[in-house]
Amino acid sequence: MLAAASAAVATVPLVYLVIRTVGGALDDGGDAVRQTLTRPGTTELLVTSAALTAAVTVTCLALGVASAWLLVRTDVPMRGSLLVLSALPLAVPSYVAAFGWIATVPGWSGFLPAWLVLSAVSTPYVTLPVVAALRSADPALEEVARSLGSSPWRAWRTGTLPQVAPAAAAGALLAALYTLSDFGAVAMLRLPVFTYAISRQYSSFVGREVAVVLALVLVVGALLLVGLERAVRGRGERWRTGSGARRLAAPVRLGRATIPAVLLLLLAPAAAAAVPAVALGRRLLAGTGRRLDLGDLTSAVISTAAVASAGALLTSVLALAIGILTARHRGALVAGIEAAGFTGHALPGLVVALSLVFMSLNVVPGLYQTTTLLMLAYAVLFLPKAIGATRTSIAQVPPVLAQTARSLGRGPVAAQAATTWRLAGPGIGAGSLLVMLTAMKELPATLLLRPTGLDTLATEIWSRTNSAAFGAAAPYAVALVLLAAVPAFLLTRPQAWGESGGSR
Repeated sequence: MLAAASAAVATVPLVYLVIRTVGGALDDGGDAVRQTLTRPGTTELLVTSAALTAAVTVTCLALGVASAWLLVRTDVPMRGSLLVLSALPLAVPSYVAAFGWIATVPGWSGFLPAWLVLSAVSTPYVTLPVVAALRSADPALEEVARSLGSSPWRAWRTGTLPQVAPAAAAGALLAALYTLSDFGAVAMLRLPVFTYAISRQYSSFVGREVAVVLALVLVVGALLLVGLERAVRGRGERWRTGSGARRLAAPVRLGRATIPAVLLLLLAPAAAAAVPAVALGRRLLAGTGRRLDLGDLTSAVISTAAVASAGALLTSVLALAIGILTARHRGALVAGIEAAGFTGHALPGLVVALSLVFMSLNVVPGLYQTTTLLMLAYAVLFLPKAIGATRTSIAQVPPVLAQTARSLGRGPVAAQAATTWRLAGPGIGAGSLLVMLTAMKELPATLLLRPTGLDTLATEIWSRTNSAAFGAAAPYAVALVLLAAVPAFLLTRPQAWGESGGSR
């Protein structure tokens, strides 16, 4: 029941879209839906969105898995520092990264820049969980394969890859959904994809029915991605009933490949963080005619941290029941509840915000323009991050541990607390940190739903760039990156993911 209730919260935007679509179809006999789905422009949006999502996902998988392997299984120098740098792109909003590249390469726009920016900021979604998975993977399977004559690649593919595949698939799903729902980067780089078209149609009083249909197509795309990730994850369980081998495999000596390996590890941080940092630095040095108010900056920092923390807490609570259910059970109903929890993540923040405005005004008017409604928006948008963390952390803990604790005389709650929650807690906490970090950067939903007088760093950046005051926006952008870097840094600590692999 609790899992179904959490999934119901996540489906509020979908219900809103269905109501709007059905209402419009009843008014015009479905002409708007048919015309929207059959027009050439929709096909172009579909192809571009699918191509961008596929390109970014494949890039994140290749770069993320390779980076994780270099950080865990080789003798690459300064691995601790390189791991922290590999998480740094998470702290950079896609619109800030895009701004940095546009400032560096004036006039740059289109598919390739969007692919570069979104791949760079999304790669840590794969790198961090795969690093955790490799740390807890049993190297004996790979060593046995080598002793039987398998090549290094075949031994890794048959012995280690199955152990890290769920982590890689979960990270790839987050990267794909992030790409599918991103608006900031594609808008700045003028790439016509679904989110860009939906936002433009919503800003027009005569095109909102078209936007609703396009948003529904986006939801279908998200559900397909969730189904694909579930298929890759498979039905097999991956916990251990014994202590197993907690040692790491002997590190591979890179030799002459050390410098190329370090450059590969620096690729995403350079593209996502270094280039925007240089661009923002130039803006700060150039100065601005608008005086920086330290009081406003401090207030925005405090507000950003407060609402993001509250949103992360609510999201983690809602994700707990779904994560437990999907970790311990299978079946069509479970798959449906899990898919429902992922629907909001594919939608632009603007659509989610408008759906919550519709819900609050028609069902609970007292919620309108409250912090609670903003927290609900964060929960709908970022629930998949917390679900993935909870599910995979719980799945790594054998149920037999709690059963053994019960047999030794502990009560149900005490048995679970001493086993499942103690082992899975770090991974669940890592998911909460990931939600907090992402909520700090969210712009459209925050802009529309924030209470009067509440300004976050994201909304302050928008208000200044919207009036072409790029120099005045630079301090707020720097503050946002620095603030988001705190949870990003915490996500690189082994304790954040737990000894069992954390939120894969």
